[in-house]
Amino acid sequence: MSAPDSLVPYPPADTVCPLCEAPQSQHVLHLVQRRRPCPETGQRPPADERDYLRCPECHLLYLAPSQRLDARAEQDIYDQHENDPADPRYRSFLAKLFTPMCERLAAGASGLDFGCGPGPALAQMFEEAGHPMALHDLYYHPNPAALTRQHDFIVSTEVIEHLYAPGEVFRQWLRCLKPGGLLGVMTQPASDDPEALRRWHYLRDPTHVCLFSPATFAWLARTYGLELEQVANDSVIFRVPQPA
Repeated sequence: MSAPDSLVPYPPADTVCPLCEAPQSQHVLHLVQRRRPCPETGQRPPADERDYLRCPECHLLYLAPSQRLDARAEQDIYDQHENDPADPRYRSFLAKLFTPMCERLAAGASGLDFGCGPGPALAQMFEEAGHPMALHDLYYHPNPAALTRQHDFIVSTEVIEHLYAPGEVFRQWLRCLKPGGLLGVMTQPASDDPEALRRWHYLRDPTHVCLFSPATFAWLARTYGLELEQVANDSVIFRVPQPA
């Protein structure tokens, strides 16, 4: 592990893992991103400096919680995303999870698209394949009622990396799944190499606060007694066991 070149102080509470709540996460990366000069004044704003820690228990890589953006700044970034349900390239991207999920679903199985965004393309794809869908997105489709009932499957694409309390949300997902239900998650996998992380495009987005690796997903499967399949480099499917 390479030593950070400089270190922005963060409080001891930041060393508590937001996924498994284990203490004593270790600092692994100090990231400095220089901002573009103001077009009107030509002055460059102060650099954006962030610190990332890794949990020794579940292997989650996460941004120091004290350095997170506020809700308004987060939504300003989300509003810049362009996810058009009619875009064939975006549909091809989502197919990495959509296709293996459909192969494992019974006809007419109903699901929940958690964190669907303003253009719920994946939900539309499932609807077209004969699977009724509910939507929930904190900013664009708030639907707390969808989280009070059970579903045959849940999908969450490019969402889990934004969650402040991923352990709490993961348990909520499991409560919302029927026995034998499927949970499909898409997110870019985090490397163990600090230098690779320094170059990783995923960390250019300050709303990416929790980064998962295959080891983290394996920990979740062991902890909650789930079956786990890696169906693409950036996609996994969990299955809730049937009662004995």
